[in-house]
Amino acid sequence: MSKGKLSDRRNRRDEFHKKAKKEGYLARAAFKLETIDDKAKIFAPGQRVLDLGCSPGSWLQYAAKQVGPQGQLVGIDRGPIQLQLPNLRVVVGDVYKVSVAELTGELDHFDVVLSDMAPDTSGVRRLDQDRSEALFERALEIAEATLAPGGHFAAKLFQGAGFQNLIKHCRSQFDKVRMVKPPASRSASIEQYVVCTGYQG
Repeated sequence: MSKGKLSDRRNRRDEFHKKAKKEGYLARAAFKLETIDDKAKIFAPGQRVLDLGCSPGSWLQYAAKQVGPQGQLVGIDRGPIQLQLPNLRVVVGDVYKVSVAELTGELDHFDVVLSDMAPDTSGVRRLDQDRSEALFERALEIAEATLAPGGHFAAKLFQGAGFQNLIKHCRSQFDKVRMVKPPASRSASIEQYVVCTGYQG
């Protein structure tokens, strides 16, 4: 890789890091969700939002701004997070073990289910892709169990061998499915986001 390209990538990361700090976000990942929302319009005031793998909380921060004080937010992660909001409930647990009832609590459903979950990377591309697909499948399973008809789902996915089958399944469950690669993602990263709108329930 040329020094020029490496410098450009570092500058872009620094740009989003500085912007996140300036706007009070816990991480620059908030701007990935902002891009998703700009393209798919997944948020509206008063919605109920579930964020899978929510640490450190920047996606919850962005979602909170969009749904307003009447909205309800639920996040789950393996450990506690520092973020505190009056309309936020955080579940500490494993997404593979948590029940739907633990996630929904007193809520009947969610209007938006989000997942920025990524596997602990091994450096072995195929293995990392397989792990990412497993996380995506679990997120999709939770979304299908908790989304209201017409709801939306957005989740990270590394493109691997099972990618097309996963997209095919999403298209059978949602009105529209699109792929989004936000500018805040590293250009060399294999991550992209599958954004599904209009759950057919």
